[in-house]
Amino acid sequence: MNDFEGLVVLVTGGASGIGAASVAQFAARGAQVAVLDLDPSAVPAEVFGVACDVADRAGVDATVTAVVERFGRLDVVVNNAGIGASGTVADHDDAEWTRLLDINVTGMARVSRAALPHLRRSPHAAIVNVCSAVAFLGIRQRALYGASKGAVLALTLAMAADHVQEGIRVNAVAPGTTATPWVDRLLSAADDPEAEAKLRARQPLGRLVTADEVAAAIVHLASPTAASTTGAVLRVDGGMASLRL
Repeated sequence: MNDFEGLVVLVTGGASGIGAASVAQFAARGAQVAVLDLDPSAVPAEVFGVACDVADRAGVDATVTAVVERFGRLDVVVNNAGIGASGTVADHDDAEWTRLLDINVTGMARVSRAALPHLRRSPHAAIVNVCSAVAFLGIRQRALYGASKGAVLALTLAMAADHVQEGIRVNAVAPGTTATPWVDRLLSAADDPEAEAKLRARQPLGRLVTADEVAAAIVHLASPTAASTTGAVLRVDGGMASLRL
């Protein structure tokens, strides 16, 4: 497919995991792709990689401007950058709450705000936010992370309502537990030798979601072929949020 031919896609956190898988799929379907990442050194040579912290407003504004100056337009934004946290509400101090929400939620708003003037000029404008199955479920040891993804869900719906009449579609994907470097780090730090098996078991498919599966959902929602889809949240969670076996 070449449904992204001539379109420019910006992916935050695109150097690894779900972001990197999305970058590869966008490029394969004809898009020119820019990646905003703290460390873009792993980005393929044919992709425009820029070092950027989504918690830095000036840096975000300058980087989005640089992308548009390079390609002459911006059509799609994928808000994928984020960080994780494990623990109950008793395990994180105020500074940790502020930092994670600033990256996972306000970071999406910063990037979207910087992109909006350019998206308004696109005939195929789309924003895809990366949410999580924990926005729909009470998962133990995910108080802070779950709160941030619940906010992403609400933000996505509000943005979809705000910008639908400007021709900008806003959707989200909500992955289940996905085989990414962050999950690998969690498993490495876990004291429980059965931790990985338990993660697999809580998803009805009996395995972790793959980054490529989440990326396929992101690309679908961003595609001009999904022109009537906005305000949608596509769950890619192996049935985690909806099935009880």
